[in-house]
Amino acid sequence: MKGVKFFKTVQLKLIIIYVLLILFAMQLIGVYFVNALESSFTKNFSDSMNNDAMLLAQYVSEKNLSTDPEARPEDVKKSREDLDKLVKDWYQINNSEMQILNANGEVISMSQPDPAILGQKNTQQVVTRALQLQNNKETERNITDVDGLRKKMVARPVMKDGKVIGAVYIVKSMEDQYANISRINRIFITGTLIALALTALLGTILSGTITSPIKEITKQATLVAEGDFERRVRVYGQDEIGQLSNAFNNMTARLKEALAINEEEKEKLTSILTNMNDGVLATDERGRVIVMNPRAKEMLGTDERTAIGMDLFTLLGIPREPELLQAQDSVQVKLIAIPDSREEDETLQVRLSVTSIHRREKGISGNIAVLQDVTEQEKLEWARREFVANVSHELRTPLTTIKSYLEALEDGALEEPELAKRFVGVTRNESERMIRLVTDLLHLSRLDSKEAGLKKRMTDVGEMLEDVADRFSFQLRQRHIGISIRVEPEVGRVLLDRDQIDQVLDNLVSNSIKYTGDGGLLAIRARLKDNGGQLEIEVEDNGIGIPKKDLSRIFERFYRVDKARSRNMGGTGLGLSIAREIVKAHGGSITLDSELNQGTKVAFTLPVNHAESGVGE
Repeated sequence: MKGVKFFKTVQLKLIIIYVLLILFAMQLIGVYFVNALESSFTKNFSDSMNNDAMLLAQYVSEKNLSTDPEARPEDVKKSREDLDKLVKDWYQINNSEMQILNANGEVISMSQPDPAILGQKNTQQVVTRALQLQNNKETERNITDVDGLRKKMVARPVMKDGKVIGAVYIVKSMEDQYANISRINRIFITGTLIALALTALLGTILSGTITSPIKEITKQATLVAEGDFERRVRVYGQDEIGQLSNAFNNMTARLKEALAINEEEKEKLTSILTNMNDGVLATDERGRVIVMNPRAKEMLGTDERTAIGMDLFTLLGIPREPELLQAQDSVQVKLIAIPDSREEDETLQVRLSVTSIHRREKGISGNIAVLQDVTEQEKLEWARREFVANVSHELRTPLTTIKSYLEALEDGALEEPELAKRFVGVTRNESERMIRLVTDLLHLSRLDSKEAGLKKRMTDVGEMLEDVADRFSFQLRQRHIGISIRVEPEVGRVLLDRDQIDQVLDNLVSNSIKYTGDGGLLAIRARLKDNGGQLEIEVEDNGIGIPKKDLSRIFERFYRVDKARSRNMGGTGLGLSIAREIVKAHGGSITLDSELNQGTKVAFTLPVNHAESGVGE
């Protein structure tokens, strides 16, 4: 079977072509060889001598050939020494006679120094014509010496600054060339006979050198198709097949690099999708999920195995809207609500943005859906609206009261002194209430914008708590509320903003007094925690307490548990909010714990700094 296959191969075709070409070439060579050989050798010999003469002429042009009186003797001597060395070396290397002539044709240096010739004028016709800038044909000549040796003479002008300053004259024997021609003729006859016998063998070897790399390239192409990019095709030369091998190796390297870049881009995309705060879903043209990132899994509370292949609308749990998946050149945005997988009975407000993936041939080939959790933004927006509504309500109530009492005074109440005095008193109280509200709002605004700089100084904590108790002593005695202050000995002096912390304590103590019945108890405690790194101050009472449902919102602005009672007592609903912001500005935290009808405990912590370096921050 191998023999049959061989007759069908490219290798056999190449052998046949090679043999035919050799036979045809032999016939042509047999006809033209003798004449062409002599012409070729003669021409090559002549070209070689001409090139050598031109090269020597260029070198000699850099030397001083003249007897210029302005030339320094040492320069002239050095140039002559260089020329003598050159012609001697040339004779030893090329076994040819050489003379260097000046512009007058006088010999100034020669390969075999002869006093009878040195300084004499060379009268050879080729020299004369070279000095006259004749063409190349006129400056070379074949001669037969007296001893019967065939020689060739070549002369070339030496140019400098566009002028002829001398000439180079070379004479070399041609006997070796003619001997070579005779010897080659004999070799050719013998070689022709041998070549005819070896043509087939050489053809086989030659065709093998062509087909073997092709076979190797074919084998490597198969490996590349199977995913092996490490091996390389061996390059045997720089011919077309070698170039093909190089091109194939380059293609393999580029393909490997492209796949590596593709993998790198894929890893980058995976990393981006993994670390995105937004959920990303990719669907095919029918709206079935094909890719989802971890954030999307977390938001939807599902895993990839369950979600892949599901309909997008089914996965999101929203009514099907096909137009969302058919947007041609725009992004479709829709606000949806999905169950919160982290907390039961809670929902996430999600902005769904859908962008279509287009292909020139297929149109829409898929969609990218981005899930952006805007729950906190919605809450903030709701809080903003509620804040504006609360401020409007808090201002409108006293303004309405003031307006009604002023109208009553205008309608005749001024004529009744007792009634007018009472109306003016109500108006003044309502005005003071608005002033307190606006003052608290401005204070909160400064805290929010970090404009309320802290003025820290070393403060004795025990003394500060005693001052708080003194400020409320009248109210405490009036309500028969007992108060106890306990400061652990290691507390001592701490660096803080005394005025700001006094405001926090005043708010907390004032609230405890408001919501503690007559005869109640109030305790203020101060201690160090976290190995002395935090100062904790607690204000605890045994008042009416706060319902559990209100604890999470107790620090919100304008939030009141008992709105009517708080407003009647002059509260603005901003006290705890201000306290929290002041504590946060100090780098601390505040917590509140309460049981309905049992009491409330508010604790705040401040970082301890016993050094004076923070004064005036």
